[in-house]
Amino acid sequence: MDIGSLLPQFGSFLSMILAFIVALSVIVAIHEYGHYIIGRLSGIKSDVFSLGFGPVLWSRMDKHGTRWQIALLPLGGYVKFKGDANAASANADASVIEEMPPEERRQTMLGAPLWARAATVVAGPVFNFILSILLFGAIALFQGRSIEPLTIGKIQNLPYDGITLQPGDQLLRIAGIDFPDGDDESLSFDDFLSQLPLETLLDYDVLRDGREVRVMGPYPMLTMVRQVAPRSAAYASGLQADDLIIEADGIPLVAFQQFKDMVESSDGRVLQLKVWRDGKVHDFALAPRRVDEPQPEGGFKTQWRIGIVSDMAFEPATETLGPGEALMVGVNQTYNVAATSLSGMYHLIAGKISSCNMSGPIGIAQVSGAMASQGPESFIFFIALLSTAVGLLNLFPIPVLDGGHLAFYAYEAVAGKPPSDGALRILMIAGLTLVLSVMLFALFNDVVCP
Repeated sequence: MDIGSLLPQFGSFLSMILAFIVALSVIVAIHEYGHYIIGRLSGIKSDVFSLGFGPVLWSRMDKHGTRWQIALLPLGGYVKFKGDANAASANADASVIEEMPPEERRQTMLGAPLWARAATVVAGPVFNFILSILLFGAIALFQGRSIEPLTIGKIQNLPYDGITLQPGDQLLRIAGIDFPDGDDESLSFDDFLSQLPLETLLDYDVLRDGREVRVMGPYPMLTMVRQVAPRSAAYASGLQADDLIIEADGIPLVAFQQFKDMVESSDGRVLQLKVWRDGKVHDFALAPRRVDEPQPEGGFKTQWRIGIVSDMAFEPATETLGPGEALMVGVNQTYNVAATSLSGMYHLIAGKISSCNMSGPIGIAQVSGAMASQGPESFIFFIALLSTAVGLLNLFPIPVLDGGHLAFYAYEAVAGKPPSDGALRILMIAGLTLVLSVMLFALFNDVVCP
């Protein structure tokens, strides 16, 4: 075996692991910092704030008496509060706390008021949501929004001669059909596309330097790849962003909808593709896979998909969003991700969608590497997505998760006393068993699911 041929694979593996560690470390650091800072503001002292587990590589003590450290195994992190019996803060050392003077006992989780404990626990997931909002908002701030009326910003690199459309042209009509106004709901963009002739080059009526002129431009929504989904048929076959699929099973392609229809009616059979990339035509073969897609009206629909997002033949010119607008985009995006995740969990438990939709650490690591390879924007988007999922998962009322602690506090608020030690022990064991079972099931999916 040629050792040299293994080096690219080894490099790709290291990149995947590094991306996974970075994503996990950012999300865990923010989550644990939420626990730490709200705990500190609520009068609860932290002995240790650790990123990673195992032997300590670096540490320092701050003025508040908290030791900040980085440990060898970058598989998460923790905050150890004053009086906790272990690093996981799973239980308190009651005998030690009872011997403390009242003012010192108040600095422990066990001795703090109920409101302080609840605020400290819920802060972890809340900080995950805040991270998601800020990251989604930052992406929106970077991307901006399309200028209305639509103005050409950039024309994609295409293998077609005769394109006279230029950046700065203000779009009026294509093939004699008025381009839909963003405020006009009578004609959707998909309806507009369905009325266009299936030709690679079309007549464009545009405003250029204040005058209406007719130029030649590409079909707006070609079979051009904008993004490839990790762990998809397209990703496995080697398709890349900016690829232009020009033929499928010997049939020339113009519109992305043509190709989408072929994929949906393929019934999973292998499709033979011709793809234009960097001035050359390459052959690809891939078999569509069944994918459970969330629907705008709610629920999921199983479709044949290859895992690509299409791109327009031109990029619209954009204008910068205001910070408030970008923040609202972040809020809405985080809400939508959380709502879709909850819907997915319900449909998964109800058996309405495939269990392969649940990924474990291997699948998440693979997606981390794939998103990082597609650029900083995609990787930041993935971190925001994963942070929302982590925040949501931690709110589930399962013992050993933050939501489980909140459920215990709710019981204490109603009953006037915490659950007994025996009940807590049984519930914690049951919760840990459930969480480990789900993790093993997800790991099994990573191995057996395509």
